[in-house]
Amino acid sequence: MSAGPLDTPFFILLTESYRQLVGHELVPPGCGPHWLYDDAPFAVLAHNTEADPRFVYANTTAQKCFEYSWDEFIQLPSRFSAEPDNREQRQRLLETVAAQNFVTGYRGIRISKSGRRFWIEDGVVWQLIDPLGIYHGQAALFRSWHDA
Repeated sequence: MSAGPLDTPFFILLTESYRQLVGHELVPPGCGPHWLYDDAPFAVLAHNTEADPRFVYANTTAQKCFEYSWDEFIQLPSRFSAEPDNREQRQRLLETVAAQNFVTGYRGIRISKSGRRFWIEDGVVWQLIDPLGIYHGQAALFRSWHDA
């Protein structure tokens, strides 16, 4: 699964799985892939199902937080979003999401490309499951962040 930033099928997967599992809309009515990618005031990222999951989506807000371009992000194993000392805690979160389909209220420390550490807060992490029940990875949204 590799989607461009404005890929409509991937946008539908993100928004519909969020709505089905979390019970809320990810984007305001009438907004599409462009709004989520360029204008959303919150960060959205997604990784695939590879053995070492790789990011397949990061909106502009996420790119600014983590200091990676689109091209850099979609080549990055998602584990590198956390420092080595925080990867076990991150992995436990992902395992909980796999068991429960989503988690809300997540808070954790992440690291940017330059090494800047920052807290992500008010996070939601959910499974990317299509209407046929096929698992495509996991996605995360966080509404606030600040330097650690």
